[in-house]
Amino acid sequence: MRLASYRTAGRDSYGIVRDDGILDLGARMPGMPDMLDAIAAGALTDDLFRDEPSDVSLAAVTWRLPVTRPEKIWCIGVNYADRNAEYKDGTSAPKYPSLFCRTPSSFVAHGAPLERPKVSTQLDYEGEIVLVIGRAGRHIPRETAMDHVFGYTLCNEGSVRDWLHHGKFNVTQGKNFDRSGAIGPWIVTRSGAGDDRPFELTTRVNGEVRQHETTDRLMFPFDYLIAYLSTFATLKPGDLIVTGTPTGAGARFDPPRWLKPGDVVEVEVPRIGCLTNTVVDEA
Repeated sequence: MRLASYRTAGRDSYGIVRDDGILDLGARMPGMPDMLDAIAAGALTDDLFRDEPSDVSLAAVTWRLPVTRPEKIWCIGVNYADRNAEYKDGTSAPKYPSLFCRTPSSFVAHGAPLERPKVSTQLDYEGEIVLVIGRAGRHIPRETAMDHVFGYTLCNEGSVRDWLHHGKFNVTQGKNFDRSGAIGPWIVTRSGAGDDRPFELTTRVNGEVRQHETTDRLMFPFDYLIAYLSTFATLKPGDLIVTGTPTGAGARFDPPRWLKPGDVVEVEVPRIGCLTNTVVDEA
């Protein structure tokens, strides 16, 4: 099942995405005004309103972030097998995940423009898979970690590279420019995504494949990340875990291949969807 948040006819809602349109859950579930409420309530089952017709044309909606008000957005760095070698710093594979946080305002939805900021030309792409937490937990063991996942969405974890190095111990500045990244287009439930086998992730810029990898090459798999994060923080419904990007970001080319206005970035996983955004300059 695919679930999206969107705006149509001057109002915000969320619903089940079908090939012929969207079934409006916001109208049918008035006690749960947005996606986060419905996830937290455990109300989004695969057979929900199965026999009812779609309400909204896909062409009539403007996509919103799938979870519009997550409490936490955790981002994992250097998580695919060859990523550590890209840094050419002679260090061994990491013992623990690299970790930073992003704010919701640093992301736009599917179809919305990504902004290259006024203060830098070094906007870069990073295609990633996102875990959407469905059930709260603390000190979650790996054996049951995936039971806390509601579903999956996609991320272009856009980074402003020269601002990643402004501080001695963090990358927060370069990871949190307003509207520099994207999440979407929707959430696919675990059963809909079929997560019993690896996902295949591809990032394209103007149709050219820049990143291509499978999740069986993650150094820190999904269940490990959930167990690790929940050691120090309570995971809550709607929290997002952005699980890391493969090799091939623009910064790793010689010379670097930064995003520029007019570029179209696609992040695709066949069993999840395709997140697409065009780059513009900050106004």
